[in-house]
Amino acid sequence: MSDGFDRDSWERRWSQVLREHGDKVAGRPPNAYLVADVGGLAPGRALDAGCGHGAETLWLAAAGWEVTAVDFSPAALDHARATAGRIGPDVADRVEWVEGDLGRWTPQPHRYDLVCCLYVHVADSPTEMVSRLASGVAPGGTLFVVGHLPVDPATGEPTPAAGQRQVTIADARAALDAAAWNIHAEERVRPEAGTGVDAVVRAVRRR
Repeated sequence: MSDGFDRDSWERRWSQVLREHGDKVAGRPPNAYLVADVGGLAPGRALDAGCGHGAETLWLAAAGWEVTAVDFSPAALDHARATAGRIGPDVADRVEWVEGDLGRWTPQPHRYDLVCCLYVHVADSPTEMVSRLASGVAPGGTLFVVGHLPVDPATGEPTPAAGQRQVTIADARAALDAAAWNIHAEERVRPEAGTGVDAVVRAVRRR
C-alpha cells in the first residue's frame, strides 16, 4: 500500500503543481541554506540528488558548476530542463538531467566535488541513502544534506513534512565515518512561524 509519498504520488503532485502554477515554481529561488553554506566553494562537479523543479541545479550551473541533476519525476525534470533552456546555453549545457530513484540510484564513486540532497523523502533507510550518496564525494569534496523534521520540537505540532521520512542529524552521523569526514551539523529553526526545524549537515571528505 502506498504511504502517499511513493514515486507515482510525487509524479501526480508535480504534474498538478506545474500545470497550475508552473510560472510561480520556475521563479522560486534556490535554497537559502545551500546558497549561504556552499556559495563560497570553487565550482567543479556537482550532484543535485532529488533536484525537483531545478532551482538549486540552475543556481549551481549559473555559478559555473557542471551538474548532474537526479529526480524520479519526469514532470519535474521536463520543467527544469525547459527552464534551463530558457535561461540559455551557458546554464543549460552545464546540466545532465537524470531520471533516477534515490532509493536505489548510486553515483559514481568519488566523482563529485559537491553532493547536495535537500528535503528528500526516503522510503526506506535515510542512513543508507546518505551513505550511498556520500560515496560519490571526491576527497576534499562536500556533502550537503538538509531534512525537514516532521514534528516541530518547540510545539509538538506536525510540520509540512509530517508523514515523511527525511534525513536527520543522527541519520547523517550514522552514515558517515567520523575518521573520514569533517562533519558540521545543526538544527535550524525555520523563519516562518509554525513550520518547524530543519536538520542541516555539511560534511567534507578528508580522504
